[in-house]
Amino acid sequence: MAKAYASAIIDAPVETVWSIVRDFNGLPSWHPAIVTSEIEDGLDADVIGCVRSFQLQDGALVRERLLAFSDADRSLTYNFETPAFPVENYLATIRLLPVTNGDRTFVEWEATFDEASEDRGKYVEIISNAVFQSGWTALKGKVADPPKPTGAERWKAGRPNKVWCSSVINGPIDKVWAIMRDFAGMGGWHDDVTRMHMIGGVRSDKVSGVRDFYFGEGHLHEELLSLSDLERSFSYRITKSPMPWIGYVAGARLYRVTDEEWTFAVWTADWAATAEHDPALQRDVHENVFQKAFDTIDARFFAGRQTGQAAA
Repeated sequence: MAKAYASAIIDAPVETVWSIVRDFNGLPSWHPAIVTSEIEDGLDADVIGCVRSFQLQDGALVRERLLAFSDADRSLTYNFETPAFPVENYLATIRLLPVTNGDRTFVEWEATFDEASEDRGKYVEIISNAVFQSGWTALKGKVADPPKPTGAERWKAGRPNKVWCSSVINGPIDKVWAIMRDFAGMGGWHDDVTRMHMIGGVRSDKVSGVRDFYFGEGHLHEELLSLSDLERSFSYRITKSPMPWIGYVAGARLYRVTDEEWTFAVWTADWAATAEHDPALQRDVHENVFQKAFDTIDARFFAGRQTGQAAA
C-alpha cells in the first residue's frame, strides 16, 4: 500500500484555518487545482456520506465521499468515488493541530492507496506534491493575518489534557527524535535537570525503565511507559516527586513538516491536584518543562545553522 503525505505550518490560529478547511465544498476558494465544486443531492458539506463533485483545471471531473468529520479533532476523511488518478482503495485524511507557541497551525494531509506495479511511487509523488503540498502553500496566502472567527472555541470537546504544549522546532524530525527519544538524556540539555540516570543502569530505551534525576532541588523518579519509533512518541509517569500532585502521566509526539526541514512537537500531561495548587503546576509544567525543552532543542539547531553544522 502506498502513502502520500504533506504537512506545513500556517501562520494563523487553528480556529481560522479550520473555518476554511472544514468546508468540504470549499476547495475552489483556496486550492489552485480546483475550478468548481458542488455537493450532490443538495446536502450540506458536513453531512457524513455527502459527495462533492469538482472540476480540475484540466477539465477532469472528480467525485469524493465524506466518510468521517470531527469539529472536536479538526479532521475529515474521504475516499474517491470517481478517482482523479488510476489508483484503488484511496482513503485520505486532513488533520489540524494548534501550535500553542505563537498561535499558529500545523496541518497535515495524507492518503493511502494501491498503485499498479508499473506505477509504483508515481502517484505518491504527484499526490504528495501537486495536490497536498500545493494546497497547503496556497492556503498560507489565503489566511495571511486573518482574524479568528467570531465565537471560535479552541477545544470544542474540552481541553484534551491538563497541559497541552506544542511548538515548531527548526530541525529535521529524525535529528530531533534522536535527542528526545533518549529517556536519560534530558539532563544533558535542559538547564533545570541534573544528575539524570537510569536506575539499575538499564538502557534508556527500555520500556519500564525508571530515570532518577533532580529538577532544581526536587528529586524525581519517572517510569517509561511507551516508546515508539514509528510514531516518534513516548509516554511516562512520575513515581516519586515532591510536587503536590498524584497520577502524573505525560508524553510527547513529533510530526514531520514536509515543506521545511522542521518538526512539529506536542507534549501533554495530566494529573490530579487541589484547586489551590493546580494553576501554578500547570503554568510551571507548560512553561518551565515542556516549552523550555522545545526552546532549548530548537536553539541547538539554530546554533548549528549559524555555524553551518547540524545539531548532534
